Amino acid sequence: QVQLVESGGGSVQSTGSLRLSCAASGYTDSDYYMGWFRQAPGKEREGVAGIDDDRMTTYADSVKGRFTISRDNAKHTAYLQMNSLSPDDTAIYYCATGRRAPGRLWWLLHSADFENWGQGTQVTVST
Repeated sequence: QVQLVESGGGSVQSTGSLRLSCAASGYTDSDYYMGWFRQAPGKEREGVAGIDDDRMTTYADSVKGRFTISRDNAKHTAYLQMNSLSPDDTAIYYCATGRRAPGRLWWLLHSADFENWGQGTQVTVST
C-alpha cells in the first residue's frame, strides 16, 4: 500500500520561500509520476506541479518561474521549492502519485489521474 507523507509547510512572509517534501513508501520501483496540488479555503483543488520518473516536469501557469519540482528516485521523495511566495499561494498543499495508464495525461495535473494522496501540509503566506 502506497503512503505519502508531506512535510515542510509553515508560515512565511510575502516574497519568502519554502521547500516542501513528499516521502512515498510502498513502491518497489520508480515508475510512477508525482505531483503537488493545493486547495485554498473556498476554492477547488488545483494542480501545481508534476514530475515523472524521467524528471519531465509540468507546472501551473500561476507558479511557473517561482516553483520548482524535483525528485530523488532512490529516496522515493519529491520536493517543491517555492520562491517569491505571495498570499495567493496560501493553501493546503497535497502530494499525489500515480502510475501511467491508458488515458492518464498526468502532465495536465488533473486530480483524477493521481491515485494516491497525502494528508496535506499547510502553507500560509502573510503580507
